[in-house]
Amino acid sequence: MHLLGPSLLLLEYLAFSDSAWNFRHPKTLYAWDGACVWIPCTYSSVKGGGHTLDNLTVYHNFTYDKKTKHYNGTILYNKSLKTKESTPSQERVQFLGNNRNNCTLLINPVKVNDSGLLGLRVTSGTDKWMASLNLSISESAPQPHIELHQEIREDQEVTVTCSLNFACRDYQVHLQWSLEGSVATSTILSPERVATQSHLSFQPKWTHDGKNLTCQLWDPMKQRILSEKTVLLEVKHPPKGVTTVIQNPTPIREGDSVTLSCTFNSSNPRVTRYNWNSPGSQDHTSQKLTIQKVTWDAQPVKCEACNQWCSWSPSVNLNVLYAPRDVNIQISPNTEIQSEKRVLLQCQYSSSRPADVHFFWKKDGSLLKEGKTLTFGQIFPEDSGTYHCLVNNSIGQTSSEAYELQVLYAPRRLRVSISPKDGVVEGKTAVLTCESDANPPISHYDWFDGKNQDLHYYGQMLRLEPVKLQHAGSYWCRGTNRLGQSQSPPTTLTVYYSAATISRRVALGVGFCLAIFLLAIWGVKLQRSWKRIQRQQGLQESSSGQSFFVRNLKARRTPQAERPASLGCYNPVMEDAVSYATLSFPLGETDTRRLRDAGSSEMREIPPSRDDRVTYAVVQNCQVADYENVTPEVLDDEGIHYSELVHFGNGKRALAQEGVEYVTLKH
Repeated sequence: MHLLGPSLLLLEYLAFSDSAWNFRHPKTLYAWDGACVWIPCTYSSVKGGGHTLDNLTVYHNFTYDKKTKHYNGTILYNKSLKTKESTPSQERVQFLGNNRNNCTLLINPVKVNDSGLLGLRVTSGTDKWMASLNLSISESAPQPHIELHQEIREDQEVTVTCSLNFACRDYQVHLQWSLEGSVATSTILSPERVATQSHLSFQPKWTHDGKNLTCQLWDPMKQRILSEKTVLLEVKHPPKGVTTVIQNPTPIREGDSVTLSCTFNSSNPRVTRYNWNSPGSQDHTSQKLTIQKVTWDAQPVKCEACNQWCSWSPSVNLNVLYAPRDVNIQISPNTEIQSEKRVLLQCQYSSSRPADVHFFWKKDGSLLKEGKTLTFGQIFPEDSGTYHCLVNNSIGQTSSEAYELQVLYAPRRLRVSISPKDGVVEGKTAVLTCESDANPPISHYDWFDGKNQDLHYYGQMLRLEPVKLQHAGSYWCRGTNRLGQSQSPPTTLTVYYSAATISRRVALGVGFCLAIFLLAIWGVKLQRSWKRIQRQQGLQESSSGQSFFVRNLKARRTPQAERPASLGCYNPVMEDAVSYATLSFPLGETDTRRLRDAGSSEMREIPPSRDDRVTYAVVQNCQVADYENVTPEVLDDEGIHYSELVHFGNGKRALAQEGVEYVTLKH
């Protein structure tokens, strides 16, 4: 609690003083017993120029008395600044400043009991101010401090600083290093800081890693080391003789599994991963590398050990043994191959380990011969096919890619195929195809019929759609490529009647026969009609000189029940269209004789009221469905009428006269 009062008082005065004065000096100063303390101090008046200090008093471990409003403590220095007298050099505390801006002090020598709070009491007219700072005095010199401003890396220049929070012009010291390099020493005496520094610049090697670096405080007057500081150097460097080791027994064959290991001697920091330059291998980040199936062209392998940095090992050759590679066929001439020309095939390969090899040839999968070359004195189309060249050594055998040998020749073996092959029905589709054997393929076709007439069609397929009967016959084709032409033998196209044609022709025959039959019937009817007309003309001639008249009667149609059976069926639809006529003939001599021949008994049955000389005729207009069993010969002729003529005479009618005859009357 006794420290709280002075501290609050100090803050009070500092707050007051800040309004009039501005003092700058270190907050804490360090020294050891027997050394000196240099106190750099400056001040300025807030009110501007013209203000100077009148008096300076230096207190040691001061206190403030609230009653008397004065400071109490050990006075180390007290002097009026108005006089220009200098401080005697034999005094332990010396004022090295002035009354305008410098308030620097020197305490030489200092003692251990000088440690504590040091107060600077100044006055200027009526203004008063108290500044304070701390003194830390040890019995022996403190250790210097070594600062590494950056990470130390191999072969990268680094600067290490050794600093001591002490500097006094009346007590010289030196800082020296245990490592050779470029050294720069500096002394700092400012209101902000008091210190002595030494800067060591050097280029570290990886061999410095783990070594000690010492900074010593050297007293040149007494020729002794006052204190020292040692640090352990940690030089960062990549892994160091990194080596790739093959762990497989040699020799290595293509397809073998190979294991390699990555080793090193030194690394800081420790190795955290490994890298390998071998593609297709497994686990690229471990210390060991396994290549499951090594390739024939495996490149030299090297590994990389990494911490913050990486180091590569020298490359190691695997020297893989393999079968011959890149086997291929070369042909001479290298242009198109035409039939009956000379052709040479050669087998080539790029590399082989071991180099001792043998050659073989295959055609269409069958072994042909042994040797590097295959010669055709005269090549033919039958020599076309798929060729392979095989090369082997003690490791294995390699085949070339298939080489399709194509021999060019003019068209041959032309023929015409017809689809459908067993003939085609008229109205369907027939496809004629010109099949051939040619290389290059036929580029132009010509079609001809059995009479060698050019059909002016130039495609491979001749399509007939629809097929007609006149398409039946022979056809042949001619094919042409740039090497020549050839023609096929004729092939016959058979065309069958379609069902429609057969039906049409059958119908035509039946119709013709029916027409003949109808003509025959019509002739018979015509003959009968002619005879009837002749008979009627005979009757008319026998009644020549007699006159008759026709009286048209418009009568209502007799119901069906009251009409004679000979009149047919009643059709009420046609009721208004029925007409009746009564024809009266004078009785001639011929009629009289005919009635007499009938017998007296029949004549007695005729009612006496009847006129023996009158013949009654019923004329009726017939429409469709008017009478049953009556069909007009000409359906469109509405002027056709049918009549039933019934002759009445004296006496009973003879049986031969009961027949009904029809006469056609046209209006």
